[in-house]
Amino acid sequence: MEGSAKDYAMLHFVVLIWGFTAILGVLISVPAVEIVFYRTLMASTAIGLIFLIKKTKIGLPPDQVIKIVATGFIIAIHWILFFWAARAATVSVALAGFATCTLWTAFLEPIANKTKLKWYEILLGLVVISGLYVIFRFEFGYWVGLTMAITSAFLGALFTVINAKLIKRHSPFILTFYEMVGACMFTVLFFPVYSRFLTTEGQGLQLKLEGYDWLWLLILAGVCTVYAFSVSVELMKRLTAFAVNLTVNLEPVYGIILAVLIFGEQEKMTAGFYIGTLIILLAVCIYPIISYFYRRKKAKQLLRMQ
Repeated sequence: MEGSAKDYAMLHFVVLIWGFTAILGVLISVPAVEIVFYRTLMASTAIGLIFLIKKTKIGLPPDQVIKIVATGFIIAIHWILFFWAARAATVSVALAGFATCTLWTAFLEPIANKTKLKWYEILLGLVVISGLYVIFRFEFGYWVGLTMAITSAFLGALFTVINAKLIKRHSPFILTFYEMVGACMFTVLFFPVYSRFLTTEGQGLQLKLEGYDWLWLLILAGVCTVYAFSVSVELMKRLTAFAVNLTVNLEPVYGIILAVLIFGEQEKMTAGFYIGTLIILLAVCIYPIISYFYRRKKAKQLLRMQ
């Protein structure tokens, strides 16, 4: 499965788009919960219209629909916390916390697949914790936002592990449609609790869009969700999982660079923040490399035994 230079360039472009999502979360005037409502509503509507035009059959057994919609609930909480983290701290802090997603996945996958945790996963997990300690030490004022981002990363890893099982039984586009519907349902169900207890007193829901909000939301739903996902699925047919995972790990790097370029001084952090983030990113980028060589070594050992 060898991709062309164009495929690799497109993969980096998709990752760059994903790195832009936190920035859009800050540019849009409405709060995090309302952003996720509009994002999922627009995304599910867009995919639904595509299915309607192509006359695609999307019927699934009720028990499967419930599972997929429930996964959409997890996605909604993941996105709400991610956008909230960018508001509570900065885009850079949110992306630094989100960078732990790959390592969370490394710990959750063995539990889901009932396999043993590998030594290098434990070691790299400790390295990530040391990176987070450095960030907390130098940027303690942003601890709420960073905690939200880390929790968001955990939930992102959780639904990735769940999706890895669901994708074996369902079309990725049908899966995405039901998950976006589920995520939208969650935000609507969450509205009463959110407006009563989690908004500024007397403010309630803020669904009124202003200025360029519609444009940013269309980019978020259309480009960052529907387009980026469909392109990534297509690329996975020609690129190795190793190449894809390694490139996706660059999302926080692209996002932090874009945040500094767009927001300037307000995104410039202490040297300690960048050292801690670098430690996390090194661990995250090294993980698929070690995993790749570990699997090759195991495969060779199995061949010798035959």
